[in-house]
Amino acid sequence: MAKFKLQSTAVGVALAFLASSGIALADDHVPSTTYKFGGYAKFDAMFSDYSDATPDGNSLMRQFYYAPQIPVGDGTGSSDLTTDFQARESRLNFRVDHKTAGGSSVTAFVEMDFFTHGDGNEVVSNSYSPRLRHAFIKYDKWTFGQTWSTFQDVGALPENLDFVGPAESTTFIRQAMVRYTSGNLELAAENPQTFVSGGTRDLSTVPDLIGRYTIKLDGGSYIKLAGLVRSLKIGDEGNGSQEDATAWGVSASTKFVLGNGNDIRAMVNYGDGIGRYVGLGFVPDGYIDEASNEIETAESLSWFVSYRAVWNDKWRSNFTYGTNSIDYNDDTQAGGLNDNASSFHVNLIHNVLPKLDIGAEIIFAERELVNGTDGDFTRFMLSAKYAF
Repeated sequence: MAKFKLQSTAVGVALAFLASSGIALADDHVPSTTYKFGGYAKFDAMFSDYSDATPDGNSLMRQFYYAPQIPVGDGTGSSDLTTDFQARESRLNFRVDHKTAGGSSVTAFVEMDFFTHGDGNEVVSNSYSPRLRHAFIKYDKWTFGQTWSTFQDVGALPENLDFVGPAESTTFIRQAMVRYTSGNLELAAENPQTFVSGGTRDLSTVPDLIGRYTIKLDGGSYIKLAGLVRSLKIGDEGNGSQEDATAWGVSASTKFVLGNGNDIRAMVNYGDGIGRYVGLGFVPDGYIDEASNEIETAESLSWFVSYRAVWNDKWRSNFTYGTNSIDYNDDTQAGGLNDNASSFHVNLIHNVLPKLDIGAEIIFAERELVNGTDGDFTRFMLSAKYAF
């Protein structure tokens, strides 16, 4: 990242004069502000084979591995290999760090990329709108704004060329929050959103409450334990009815450093109504029971493990497997919902120059609905990425 540090010349001269005169300074901290620009440019070439109908050109599945959109069916919709070239993962960010005379620190961070939008086209210009990823303020131990959920461990994410990697089995969510950090303990109140199949309006009134604790081990290894409590609430605008339920989830993740750049990364998540926190929406919070008209929460168990192998100072690989299975109270009513999914990823990455990587990756993934309908896809991708 390019760094630009601005300090007042007058303040520096005054401090130097006071020090040379033997006058004691009231505070050892000199106010300063640092600006940082960063991000990366990334190119992906993806060659995909679907067991059933090929997703639309602007669908998320054509941009990255998105488990909820793996086509399912009886195989009659299978088509030839599909090719997609893109640079949409490229991102830009801007950060400001300020130190006050009293020793406090303030950070503001904003980041964007060009994923998920369907407003561009591939006919002429491939123009896509930027989307907000992060926008937050940190003041000492407090964080205000949108960033990674406290329930998610970004450090445990595997090094995949695909945007997410094991999308069906990892926690992956950014949202607005207020978070307090004290040492290894983090406590947060985060934006609520009820995600119920067959539900109507979201009427969430209580923030999602999350706690996380980090256990630090030798050599940079760690274990993170997180817990989540949610209040689900929806309403029908037509008759004014409201339904609610309590949901919860737990997560454990680790990065175990083996030395020489090798490591093992793993995560396991379990919950009842854990919903949108896992699998990019693969798991619903639940569904509306036809008889009682109440929210029936869905239980989910997901996990992944990834091994990072560094062959030498120029070559490395990652081997990743993830899976997610869901349990509903009534399989008959949940017949069209996701039941399970799994994926396997392997890549080979070459570090051409500092911050410049090129690589190849193979992904195989499958999805099955509660009613037994299933599908799979295989993707080979080539990527080039330069970070700045």
